[in-house]
Amino acid sequence: MNHAGPDTDRVRKPTLGFSQQGDEGQPILSQVVEILESLYPLEYAESWDAPGLIVGDLSRRISRVMFAVDPTIDVVDEAIRHHADVLITHHPLLFRAVHEVSGLGFRGGIINALVRNNCALWVGHTNADVAYRGVAHSAADAFGLVNQHPLVPSDMQQHGHDIGLGRVGTLSKPQTLRNFATAIAHKLPKTNAGVQVCGELDAMVHTVAILPGSGDSCFDEVRSSDVDVYVTSDLRHHPVTDAYQQSRYEFMLKSSGYIPGGEHHTAPFPAFINTPHSAIEHLWLERAAVDLQEALKRHHQRSITIYTSTLNTDPWNLRL
Repeated sequence: MNHAGPDTDRVRKPTLGFSQQGDEGQPILSQVVEILESLYPLEYAESWDAPGLIVGDLSRRISRVMFAVDPTIDVVDEAIRHHADVLITHHPLLFRAVHEVSGLGFRGGIINALVRNNCALWVGHTNADVAYRGVAHSAADAFGLVNQHPLVPSDMQQHGHDIGLGRVGTLSKPQTLRNFATAIAHKLPKTNAGVQVCGELDAMVHTVAILPGSGDSCFDEVRSSDVDVYVTSDLRHHPVTDAYQQSRYEFMLKSSGYIPGGEHHTAPFPAFINTPHSAIEHLWLERAAVDLQEALKRHHQRSITIYTSTLNTDPWNLRL
């Protein structure tokens, strides 16, 4: 049996160690992570989710950060080209159980590239969805909603504000469904998927529910919120068809006085606006970048270079 000698011990020691590198005036990764997880606490995440730090040396000095929606190969290449020390994304790289990170799969290839280039990866997923000034809040503000509250409230508060999935609010000035959908399309990054609308296009819109990301699991909560229109993503044929057919039927019954309610609506409600998933969540990135920079200055008297990716990570590259 061979025993490890002194030389072997010296080789093994650094493999789990930390090495501070770079300008000592810059924050280290653990400080950046601490701030991110105060802005978007991990306890806000759904039970099936696993956001947070995925790759990275906690003691490494940080001077450049890049934000993006998806940790795709192209986005990681962009982060490496910009010499980013941290890539912060909304969507996870390791969403479901992963049993290997070899170079045989794209996830392993991405992780290996991040490690080789000393680039950390931090993910703010469902924790960022529900947080104050998070993903849903950013979209609701971008679309002009006032008097906001969560669509699906959490039992927690953040800085004295109610938080939860999605947002419900009102437009300061009612407009037609057509015009509101057009305004949303102009706010979003361009994709080939485009924006889809289901409803009476000339009906007036005043109250709005928004849930960035896949939102057809919250139809019941949207109906209970009594809004004119629901803005979300990844809507499928059958759920939307059934939901809108039910809306039309109930509107007819209410208009005829057979059942109560709906007095302030001028058309079947809710209508639906289906946005590209990555595009509506992209609206969070600029706000997150500002909030991270301000928190670093406030708590550590530090500033860093922050870059927001403009890559279109929507998977559809042709529409006929």
